[in-house]
Amino acid sequence: MDNQPKHSSIGSNLAFLSLLLASVVYLCIWSSSSSLINPLFSFQKHDAQCPSKNPSTTTTTTFNAVPDELLATLDKASIGNKTVIIAVINKAYAVQEVKADTTMLDLFIESFWQGEDTRHLLDHLVLVAVDQTAYDRCQFLRLNCYRLETDGVDFGGEKLFMSQDFIKMMWRRTWFLLEVLKRGYSFIFTDTDILWLRNPISRLSMNETEDLQISTDMFFGDPWNEKQLINTGFYRIRSNNKTIALFDRWYTMKDNATGQKEQDVLLDLIRGGIIGQLGLRVRFLDTLYFSGFCQDSKDFGAVTTVHANCCRSIVAKVKDLKAVLRDWKRFKKTMAQKTTAGLAANGFQWSGHWGCWNSWKVPNNTEKATHKA
Repeated sequence: MDNQPKHSSIGSNLAFLSLLLASVVYLCIWSSSSSLINPLFSFQKHDAQCPSKNPSTTTTTTFNAVPDELLATLDKASIGNKTVIIAVINKAYAVQEVKADTTMLDLFIESFWQGEDTRHLLDHLVLVAVDQTAYDRCQFLRLNCYRLETDGVDFGGEKLFMSQDFIKMMWRRTWFLLEVLKRGYSFIFTDTDILWLRNPISRLSMNETEDLQISTDMFFGDPWNEKQLINTGFYRIRSNNKTIALFDRWYTMKDNATGQKEQDVLLDLIRGGIIGQLGLRVRFLDTLYFSGFCQDSKDFGAVTTVHANCCRSIVAKVKDLKAVLRDWKRFKKTMAQKTTAGLAANGFQWSGHWGCWNSWKVPNNTEKATHKA
């Protein structure tokens, strides 16, 4: 019979258990710290539950955290230098009426197909839908879509020029674009009543010191003249502290801008010296290249975009933009038959914008009015 004292056996067992427990604690601490410095451990799943010093403060890794949806959309559409193209649409621009054969959105997208060096730009376009129908239409077209919601406001229908809903929609747009700038993205903003006949980037300055390049209703010859009649329907803006400050100042004035749309407020800011105050460099775009119904480009060989500005209604805009596309197709066909581009361009004129000109004669109760931009 073994007469060895029992307490020595118990002591040996206790020593072994203590050593085993210390090893487990060490492994837990080592594996946690290793995952921070060794990428091979950062994705390992640890089934063992290590003891916590304070169970009430135990945290879990948030692998399934919801990302910034806007940031993800912008990143997907980025040209490569954190620049995107942005347009805002609603149901009235995206869905055909009973008697209509096309929509403003259809014409806008068609221009990228018909334009020169423009098809690839659709990959970099973000359509911001202010109602669910417009968003559904965007998704159906398989474009880059973002749903911008506004509580208590239905932006789906055609908005009367300078109505309360129209003003709210324009300011909501300004707020959204400020958010884009804050996320570090530069952008080209375009209204959807603009046809892209050529790649406009080729006519925009690549000078990184220029903060804002904005279209005009009437161009007076000097791209630095701050008395130009701006149009916020098309512009390129770089994301930096100065442009964010500009948009922030612009947006904060909305509550003191009774009877003014956002474009009017920005014009007042420019004429009030905001460009010098913030140290901005702002170029005003020539209508020779960035044309519109207010002032047609005289050169088919140079024009890049055509804006249905100075027009009252969607019906009129659609009618006259269809005529612009016909003119453009006719020009391209003639160009293909000529050996000299200059000869093809000379003598071409736009069809009269009769729909838009006559829209100003129609009473408000007969044809709904839209914004001038």
